[in-house]
Amino acid sequence: MIIYLARHGQDEDNASGTLNGRRDTTLTDRGTEQARILAETIRENNVHVEAVYCSPLQRTKQTASIVCEILGLTEPEELKLLIERDFGIMTGLPTSEIVSRCAPDIIIGDPIVYFLSPAGAETFPDLIERGKKVITWVREHSNAESVLLVTHGDIGKMIYAAYYDFDWKEVLTQFHFGNSELLVLSDSAKPEERHLNKVRQYNS
Repeated sequence: MIIYLARHGQDEDNASGTLNGRRDTTLTDRGTEQARILAETIRENNVHVEAVYCSPLQRTKQTASIVCEILGLTEPEELKLLIERDFGIMTGLPTSEIVSRCAPDIIIGDPIVYFLSPAGAETFPDLIERGKKVITWVREHSNAESVLLVTHGDIGKMIYAAYYDFDWKEVLTQFHFGNSELLVLSDSAKPEERHLNKVRQYNS
């Protein structure tokens, strides 16, 4: 099985610089266009997708539905395990406040600053374990040879880390998993084949 991992298009919180976590905001016009570009990226890279799963939040459902419509695929199935990290007390705050509220318990990436363990938030080790559950669930419950998972930034990176058995701290700073970017999870994929980032110029 090959698993393709996509992040949702830009939503209202992304556009306003708000920490969304599990806030259920919708795509912006830009996010809708990014979802269309994601579908084009899938088509132009000759990616064959047989089944699509998405987080239960609106921004992922909208992204996945647009991709399915353009590619002529069956409507996506919701998978709760794909929901974004619980941001705890950071939920709804401006991204500009991460350092002042959470330092030194942070990891600085480019362009994201990651908070590690504010009150009520899932930790990245928690997310790694959930990432493993996602991979196991898909392998055990999907008969498809290739699936697309439409998810979120933090949990998406940890699914990637769990699949390739990478250290989560290294993955946080290795790359930016931007809106509607596409990652490849496959035992046969070379490092340079794991990122299909045609849409990087459209990222928030």
